[in-house]
Amino acid sequence: MNQSNQTKITALYCRLSQDDGSDGDSNSIQNQKKILEQYAIDHGFLNTQFYVDDGYSGATFDRPDFQRLLADIEEGKVRTVITKDLSRLGRNQLHTGLYIEERFPMFGVRYIAINDHVDTDSGESNDLMPFKNLFNEWFVRDTSRKIRAVQRAKAERGERLGTRAPYGYMKDEQKKLVIDEESGAVVRRIFSLCAAGNGPSRIARMLKREQVLCPTVYAYRKFGVSHTSLDLEKPYHWTSSTVANMLENELYLGNTVNMKYSTRSYKDKHKMEHPREDCMVVEGSHEALIDKETWDIVQRVRQNKRRRTNMDEQNKWSGLVVCADCGSVMVLHRAHTMSASYNHFTCRTYKKEGAEVCTAHYIRECILDEVVLEDIRRVTARAREHPQEFAAYISGKQSAELQREIRGKEKELTALNQRARELDAIFKRLYEDSALGRITAEQFKSLSSSYTEEMAALKEKIPGCEAAIQALREQVCGTDHFIALAKKCTDIRELTPELLRLFIRKIVVHEKDVKWSKHARQTVEIHYNDIGYVGAAPEEAQNMAEPA
Repeated sequence: MNQSNQTKITALYCRLSQDDGSDGDSNSIQNQKKILEQYAIDHGFLNTQFYVDDGYSGATFDRPDFQRLLADIEEGKVRTVITKDLSRLGRNQLHTGLYIEERFPMFGVRYIAINDHVDTDSGESNDLMPFKNLFNEWFVRDTSRKIRAVQRAKAERGERLGTRAPYGYMKDEQKKLVIDEESGAVVRRIFSLCAAGNGPSRIARMLKREQVLCPTVYAYRKFGVSHTSLDLEKPYHWTSSTVANMLENELYLGNTVNMKYSTRSYKDKHKMEHPREDCMVVEGSHEALIDKETWDIVQRVRQNKRRRTNMDEQNKWSGLVVCADCGSVMVLHRAHTMSASYNHFTCRTYKKEGAEVCTAHYIRECILDEVVLEDIRRVTARAREHPQEFAAYISGKQSAELQREIRGKEKELTALNQRARELDAIFKRLYEDSALGRITAEQFKSLSSSYTEEMAALKEKIPGCEAAIQALREQVCGTDHFIALAKKCTDIRELTPELLRLFIRKIVVHEKDVKWSKHARQTVEIHYNDIGYVGAAPEEAQNMAEPA
């Protein structure tokens, strides 16, 4: 598009970031507009048009109105660009200079920075421009460094770094998180629905259908807090990602997780997520919305994420039933065309790769319902009615299984530590031999190199072995927790997803003694959380055969 210089736009560009707000009113958008407008009038610039980016850093040029300005420049609509100073155009030395010295001249655009006395139509005024751009970039770097230091100091003190109260909470007069009962009830329901076997997509559809306000709209209507993703035209727009993020947010457990995200530098604003062990976690920093048991159940459910099924009923067994021979999760087969009594499990490996790799391990869902329900009733009743004898039994059973494994790991750890001490002694002798001239420098280097590699490998193995021993010992100590849960569940009438996740870690299905026989014996091992495999005392529970 070709236009005469008289009709082309004089672009008055304004920019303000949060960091610039500390300078008071001097850099305010309103003040910039006044300065630019008066300058245009005094110097006879016509056809003025404002381009404003409020709340955008000068370190990046990915700003809405700056991009609009560039588009108008490339279409030949703009003759002159005027800013209050160079820093309003940008604080990135390289890119700011590139726009002023190459991009703008390419399209015949004149650039003026009023306070810095820069005018690309006057070569003499531009001599100090590179140095001013360098100083502007230094300002961003220094500000970024200070902000990072302040954020880290707050995190180390256990203060939450987020500015907004998350959904389910609000801030009191001391800016502390307290439960917002209205939205908190929705959060508890979301966790309850997930514990019952519902996935994020299904939960989102339910909330949308019931017209529950989504978090951004709720915060805006109740607290007047806006958000970049706020869409008032879709007040009930729950998404699966919103629900999934809530289900994995430790904040609802009462913990504050700081320093979870960071950027590579002040120039690169893309966020990197850090693993939990690299974050600063403060447990019990505020009142929990979700109890630990519900949280643990939900995390186990989330670990066994499953594909959406066309059947209306949820698969309460998802991820719990495994093949005894290949260890893969077993597949539940259902169909609208067959009776529910014919719903059955088969080995996933067998289904995908055939009988050459594994066998079917066929078992009906109704049979598994009976076996597991009966065993949960039996084991919890025993734990509830005879806690001391039950604890002694579990301890003895674990001693027979876990203690053997613990002793093996302890023996391995002893050998590793012994070898580490031997290497230390070898290093000392080598050093003495080298110092006294008994071996050459080349011999010392060659011998010490191999020993150094072995020592490095030992230093990696020893912590892993220690962690494995600790994990095994913690399994031995889980009986009290199981007994406490059993005392809460006094009337178990049916299997629910919550009940299964509360008590069951996995259910191992063996192949029948005679494959496909309706009357053949089939072993089902039920492994409980905290206490492992207890065994099914009633013979009909352990070796249930299908009815004719």
